[in-house]
Amino acid sequence: MDITVTFRHIDSTESLKEYAEEKLSKIGKYFDFPVDAHVVLTAEKFRRMADVTINVNGTVIKAEEETEDMYAAIDQVMDKIETQVKKYREKTRNRRVKSEGPLTAGQGDEAGEIAADEPDIILEKMVAKPMDAEEAAMQLTISQQDFLVFRNPRSGDINVIYKRKDGNLGLIEPAI
Repeated sequence: MDITVTFRHIDSTESLKEYAEEKLSKIGKYFDFPVDAHVVLTAEKFRRMADVTINVNGTVIKAEEETEDMYAAIDQVMDKIETQVKKYREKTRNRRVKSEGPLTAGQGDEAGEIAADEPDIILEKMVAKPMDAEEAAMQLTISQQDFLVFRNPRSGDINVIYKRKDGNLGLIEPAI
């Protein structure tokens, strides 16, 4: 996440800048791609204002807050931003599911009805890059995903490495 902090009519303090960056970096967990963020901290007489603008793939998420304390303004604006980001993610997730059209088992005759107790099957295509198990484990620990599909260059088979609940990594190799 690329964060820029700008001060207007206020001395730029490192602690205030770090506080704003720390609060804004928590929003990064919602995105698995680079996001640009700009924070403007302004002081006018007794008012302290925090203005946050986030650019997410061309969509601008913006919020402003005004209080008597700059730290409180940052906290309140980050609450607003977090709700907007959650709303944005839900909106894009719903749009993606509708455009792909979930495949369900009972969708043959009754196209409009979906069984309530059966889960939807969402098709996701992945590219299985050739790498050995150690490199795949390193890639998995760097990424925020729960599993990684890769092609084993020695055997030529598709393998899956995943994070287990006990904290270890599991490797699935196909058996013939």
